[in-house]
Amino acid sequence: MPSSPSARPTIPPSVWLARGRHPGPAAQDVLRLTLRQLKDSGDIDDFLEVPESEGAQEWIFEARWRVAGSVTVRARLTVEHDSGSGQQWVLAAEAEAPWDPRWPSPAAMFWPQDPDTPWDQDAVTGLRLRDINPLPPDDKDVRRVLRDSLRDGWSIHVVVHEAMTTDERGRVPLAGMLPPGLRHRVVEHRAAPSQLRVVNWALRDAGVQVPRGGAVVLPGTPPPSDYDVDDFAVRSVFLDGSQPAELIHAVTRFAALSRPLPDGAEDALTALREDWRLLTLEEELARERKLVAMYAEALEAMTKSRDLYREAAEQAHAALAAYKESADAVAEPRPQPPAGSSASPLQQLTRTFERFKGSARSRRAAEEQPEASDR
Repeated sequence: MPSSPSARPTIPPSVWLARGRHPGPAAQDVLRLTLRQLKDSGDIDDFLEVPESEGAQEWIFEARWRVAGSVTVRARLTVEHDSGSGQQWVLAAEAEAPWDPRWPSPAAMFWPQDPDTPWDQDAVTGLRLRDINPLPPDDKDVRRVLRDSLRDGWSIHVVVHEAMTTDERGRVPLAGMLPPGLRHRVVEHRAAPSQLRVVNWALRDAGVQVPRGGAVVLPGTPPPSDYDVDDFAVRSVFLDGSQPAELIHAVTRFAALSRPLPDGAEDALTALREDWRLLTLEEELARERKLVAMYAEALEAMTKSRDLYREAAEQAHAALAAYKESADAVAEPRPQPPAGSSASPLQQLTRTFERFKGSARSRRAAEEQPEASDR
């Protein structure tokens, strides 16, 4: 199994996240038309297309609706400009209460639900979110698809092994049987009867195995900290058109795990919370009051800072003035004549000459003494 994820924020319980790709051009036109229809029908309360800024690389749409009678959901979808290989989209929604998988899928509040509009391609594998995706016949392609699926942290990938070739009753997509809130987050892979060995070979490094005729929910990247493959492996899946209750239960339990935010999801959630534009009148008034209160606090802080600065300056000036006054009050002492200097200048000059004469006599006596000893 993949190693434990490094510490990173987990998906809040009130948040719903999805990412996909619209393969054709003009995804923004599809969104505008669908949002207008949903507002006219009352499925959503309101929507907004955020005006594009200069140099923008994506369109941004916001929508708001209510679930369970009074719980408001706010959702933000960004769709990239057409790059020639389709347009990737990211959808983040947040409710005023913990998310209930029985609530409508936020994707259904932006995208049309007819099967002919292929907006629901998984961004990593390119496979459909609302359909069955048979694994490719080539073993290398099987390994590539499953490796990409293990690397994905946005969608929930489920691998189902067909114990025998199915008929039409066994080709019912799992997505349509899941709770509404999970229908646009699950990628269903189908392995043919002969592909079990190559599938389990491709999954061995992740510590995941598919039971024969059963299914497994892949951990994704980063995996939930409490993911245990035995808890999300289903021994038998009857592909006869009946609801696979055990598999549905496994997918629902996996979706309820505390999962780390996938790469790029933190930015999408931050933009939803901090850059939200679609405000009701009450929300606009509340925001203006909050801004007024914030400006008032800033002004009060500036006023206090100014008063403190002025008080400190006044105290410094007062201290400097007091110091100058004390310095002027202390008189500078006058130099006093040295003690015993009452003799007149003439007497001092006479004493100096006497000292010179005494020194001269001493030198002559010293010179004459060696001459006497020579005699």
